Amino acid sequence: MFGRAALPTIDGRREGMSKVNPIPEGFSTVTPHIVVKGAAQAIEFYKKAFGAEEIYRMNGPDGQSVMHAEIRIGNSPIMIAEEWPMPNGPKAPTTLGGSAVTIHLYVPDVDASFKRATDAGATATMPPMDAFWGDRYGKLKDPFGHDWGMATHIEDVPPEEMPARMQKAFANMGDCGQ
Repeated sequence: MFGRAALPTIDGRREGMSKVNPIPEGFSTVTPHIVVKGAAQAIEFYKKAFGAEEIYRMNGPDGQSVMHAEIRIGNSPIMIAEEWPMPNGPKAPTTLGGSAVTIHLYVPDVDASFKRATDAGATATMPPMDAFWGDRYGKLKDPFGHDWGMATHIEDVPPEEMPARMQKAFANMGDCGQ
C-alpha cells in the first residue's frame, strides 16, 4: 500500500527527503504564540506600538480572520492567531478575563518606547521606573488583553547585592494595598 519512500527512516525522516532544520531559520527555541480577538487589528497595533514587522499572514477560510500570522519585534518572532469558536480552541485574554503571561521587551530607550506604545493605545499599568535588578522597567496592557513588560538594562547589579536591593525596594513600597 505504501511505497518505500513513504516509510520513515530510523531518524524519523522520510527516505529521499532532505534534512530540514528542526528549528526554522529566524526562530528561537521559545517563541510566543498569542491568541487575540481581532488578529488583523492586533498586527497593525503591534506595528504602530512596538515597531513590529509583519513576516507572514494566512487568512482563515472566510478570507477575513487571521488563522496564523508571524511578526517580528526587533530580533524576536511572535506568532499570532485569531481566537476560534470551537470546543477546546485557544482563547484570547479578553475571553479569559486576563492573561497569565507577560511578554517582555528589551528596548534601547524604555521611556520613548513606552510613550510610543501608550500613544498607540496601550494602557500603562506601571510607568517606567528604575528597578532594583538593574533595568528601567514598566508594564503595559495592549487593547487585546496581553500584558507587556518593557525595559532598558541600565546597570549590572552584582548578585550579592540583589537581596539587599530587593529588601529596600519592597520596604519602600509599604504594604502595596495588601
